[in-house]
Amino acid sequence: MARFETYQEYQQLVGDEYEEDSPPGEDLLVHVPEGIKDSWHHIKNLDNFFTRIYHFHQKNGFSCMMLSEFFELVQFLFVVLFTTFLFNCVEYDVLFANKFVNHTGSAYPERNKVTLPDAILPTEECTTRIRNNGWIIFLLIMAAVFWGYRLVKVICNLLSYWEIRMFYIKALKIPTVELCNYTWQEVQARLIQLQREQQMCIHKKELTELDIYHRILRFKNYMVAMVNKSLLPVHLSLPLLGNVIFFSQGLKYNFELIFFWGPGSLFQNKWNLHPKYKRATSRLELARQLSRMVLLMGVANLLLCPFILVWQILYAFFSYTEVIKREPGSLGARRWSLFGRLYLRHFNELDHELQARLSRGYKPAAKYMNSFTSPLLTVIAQNLAFFSGSILAVLIALTVYDEDVLTVQHILTAITVLGIVVTICRSFIPDEYMVWCPEQLLQCVLAHIHYMPDHWKGNANKSETRGEMAQLFQYKAVFILEELLSPIITPFVLIFSLRPKSLEIIDFFRNFSVEVVGVGDICSFAQMDVRKHGNPMWLSEGQTEASVYQQAENGKTELSLMHFTITNPRWHPPQDSSVFISHLKEKVQHDAATGPPAQHLFSDTPLCSSLLSNESANIPENLIMSLLTHSVLPAAPLVGRDGSLTQPCSTASAAASVLATLPTSHLPGRTRSHTLLVENGAESSLYRSDRTIIEESVTESTGSGRSLLLANIASTEMSLHAIYMHELHQQTVQPPQMEPRPQAHSSDTEQPTAPVPRLSSPETLTANSQLHLGGWTEEANGEGPDGGPQDSETEVPSQTNRV
Repeated sequence: MARFETYQEYQQLVGDEYEEDSPPGEDLLVHVPEGIKDSWHHIKNLDNFFTRIYHFHQKNGFSCMMLSEFFELVQFLFVVLFTTFLFNCVEYDVLFANKFVNHTGSAYPERNKVTLPDAILPTEECTTRIRNNGWIIFLLIMAAVFWGYRLVKVICNLLSYWEIRMFYIKALKIPTVELCNYTWQEVQARLIQLQREQQMCIHKKELTELDIYHRILRFKNYMVAMVNKSLLPVHLSLPLLGNVIFFSQGLKYNFELIFFWGPGSLFQNKWNLHPKYKRATSRLELARQLSRMVLLMGVANLLLCPFILVWQILYAFFSYTEVIKREPGSLGARRWSLFGRLYLRHFNELDHELQARLSRGYKPAAKYMNSFTSPLLTVIAQNLAFFSGSILAVLIALTVYDEDVLTVQHILTAITVLGIVVTICRSFIPDEYMVWCPEQLLQCVLAHIHYMPDHWKGNANKSETRGEMAQLFQYKAVFILEELLSPIITPFVLIFSLRPKSLEIIDFFRNFSVEVVGVGDICSFAQMDVRKHGNPMWLSEGQTEASVYQQAENGKTELSLMHFTITNPRWHPPQDSSVFISHLKEKVQHDAATGPPAQHLFSDTPLCSSLLSNESANIPENLIMSLLTHSVLPAAPLVGRDGSLTQPCSTASAAASVLATLPTSHLPGRTRSHTLLVENGAESSLYRSDRTIIEESVTESTGSGRSLLLANIASTEMSLHAIYMHELHQQTVQPPQMEPRPQAHSSDTEQPTAPVPRLSSPETLTANSQLHLGGWTEEANGEGPDGGPQDSETEVPSQTNRV
């Protein structure tokens, strides 16, 4: 009897209780302790559940999330009603004083000044205007339907996130008021521990960090892989502009709708690719079906284009007009483009990790882009600023002398326009005392963004390199223009660019999807398996079996593996990945042994101080800049402030020396990634020397400051690995040769350049060819008579596996 009671504590989740929409796996007997038999046991949709847990943490809890969604509803309602009011209820002839207003019947007949109530029509007349305009009625009905849909969605989110709030409090033991004090890694550790106590996922006894990342980033990993393999049609050839990259929010939304979660998409639910897409026998028929779906989606976008365009214009007007008036230079600010965020994103990199990394690279990237100026534009801007500033000064002086000057027609408009012109002109005038080093600035950018085409190396002073960088780091004005043009361009991209790639897309999802027990179908690149997707040009030689088609480009697999290992120190990589990390550790040991002592790299040289100008003084940034400084002049030593000479060295040796200096085995909480490079060699002097600089700073920091410093050191470790791996890759791609001394690039000159292949035109990948953004060679698949894929039986062998 006792045995029967003990057995009753276990519930076999098979038969009628088995949820068909859960990922497939083995039948398990799951122990359910008393007190936690609630809705968090055997969660039906773990993808949505983990995603909501992540968003709940990143958006600072229930109150902030619901308040934001509430104001989004109010904002949409305000834009619609206020626009309707402006078009139908305002008498603009009165407002512009083109029509005389009779005040004889008012309480103040002697009043001559026009007021706002004089320009607003009576309620009855306003209502009549709206009723007599059929287009206004139609648009208001559409807006009401969309607003109702958003309201229902907000109510559903309210209920679901209230459940997530209770999950944080009861299951994870994290009070709402303390949520901001927990990092995502701490929340993730509690999730993993909770899986051991109660089975949220019944198909695996334990969850790993990679399982959680796979569920949250299932579709984003596919998008990153498609950009890496140049499968998405984002490269356009436009008249006068040439080859450009167009990737807007609207186009991205349509891609996701077609591939992942829309009607007729390739996924039958959130975690399973439809079985028919895993079979190679029907690939041509599936490609034709996808082609028809893309055509229908393009036609739908074309029909909705006028309404979406009107909304985009109104929203941009209400969002940016005040900002432009207050800060005219804000349009000249830069931001990482949507394409850049996908190109620079690692596999299995969460949004906040990507944002933090790109934010650290913002200032170096802005400095690099600002180092290019045109002497011709500088001369024009200087003189235009002089003339505009002179007129503006006179108008301001007259206004100060007598404020009635402002009542003169268009005088306020003239002052505003002249102020904007002067601000824009100043942005084209460089600092005459500033001298930039493009190569070192670009290396500093690489340290944070981790990816860079091979042909940028040694060509940092070329305008072609700057142009390609501008496709990743675009002006805010360009971003706004792309979003405004998106409703017009998106339908044509879908119909004429995406449809011919239908067969390639079908092959991609079949060959690069793998079924993982307890997780479902994921992109095989997201497993970061060096053996299956490694590139021999990126330290994977002898460890990878991947063909050119299966290799990730630009070292994406290897760099993603290092990033995930450093970010999640308690994660245990598989055997093949561990071998790669051990091989990298041996290279670091060898290069550090032949490199200079780390104390020499930490010396404060004048050149390093110049490069660090206008930067926050912190240890990680100093480490990177010191490394780049000591490898800038390979022919001569550098002189420090104390007069000592520091011998130059290669960037790879300097990076290896600094990597060996990081306190890998002394920092608490970093038990995995920081020991990967020191296991089997942690007792050697290589990993014990020169640690006092960092360790003293860590010891002096306490509380949140200590956590921040540890996070910065982890970021620096990845930055150093990125520089080191790129240097070794360059040594593999290019034969050893004497490098010329890089010259400082002055801000008032621009070097003549030789033609460099652009990002938007990938070429055939060879061992010695230059790699482009997403430099995978696209197969020449032709079109059929209907614009669909060519009717060919040639296929790529299926790589769908079960792990």
